[in-house]
Amino acid sequence: MPTRAAPAERTTRVPFSQTPVSTPVLGLVGTLAFIVIWELASRLEVVNPLYLPPFSEVAVTVVQVVAGDLYRAQFWTALGNTMLGWSVGLAISLVLGIVVGLVIGSNHRVREFTHSTIEFLRPIPSVGLIPIAIVVFGVRPTATIAIVVWACFWVILIHVIYGVADVDPVAESTARSYGFGPLARARYVVWPTLLPYLMTGVRLSGTIALVVAVTIEIVVQAPGIGQMIAQYQSAGNSAVVYALALLAGVLGLIINLALRRLENSVLAWHPSVRGEVVP
Repeated sequence: MPTRAAPAERTTRVPFSQTPVSTPVLGLVGTLAFIVIWELASRLEVVNPLYLPPFSEVAVTVVQVVAGDLYRAQFWTALGNTMLGWSVGLAISLVLGIVVGLVIGSNHRVREFTHSTIEFLRPIPSVGLIPIAIVVFGVRPTATIAIVVWACFWVILIHVIYGVADVDPVAESTARSYGFGPLARARYVVWPTLLPYLMTGVRLSGTIALVVAVTIEIVVQAPGIGQMIAQYQSAGNSAVVYALALLAGVLGLIINLALRRLENSVLAWHPSVRGEVVP
């Protein structure tokens, strides 16, 4: 008697939103739509072109700012000053945040004792401290670094405290029973638990540091991209202002992508990066 053929398995169609290319494609479509709306709003004079030049004009100005003889030297010098404040401020806040976070997070009583103080100081806007930084450091990159440290320190500190507090007490007790000393427990128990929290804090702080640095440069004319934006805004050259704003946005995107790649590289062993499902 002939056997009946098994029905072919139905292939489930994966929605486009769940495919790997959906994010870049949708991002590109959104960006193109934004550019078209910008161009038409200026060309059709929905918005005064003096205040919002067409995107095509701003794009040409971007090339002139980066590579043209008129703006190139000033732009790259300003970029160097901004990145100096960004990198030094982020590095200092990282070191301070890790050290202070380990001290506070390792002891339950210390966490409770410092909780109210941290919650009081953390919400203080970094921009509100600009006058103090100017009085103490003057209109120099040092003032930018100081405010960046204040803004980023709290982000890293909170992530480190929560990371240390999340250490499995059973794992720590097991390490003690096997004779692991403080350094060994910190390396094999505390650090693997803390690292995902820390990398998230670093990635968030990278963008915050850039925003704060440029803001300070605009407000107090400290050397950097922000100072250049304020200079050309005062001169009424809106095309250069928009070009610098776009370049600052691209810089923020590059920083975010670089820190995300660093995070994925450092946490290559972690289930969240490897795509494993944690029960």
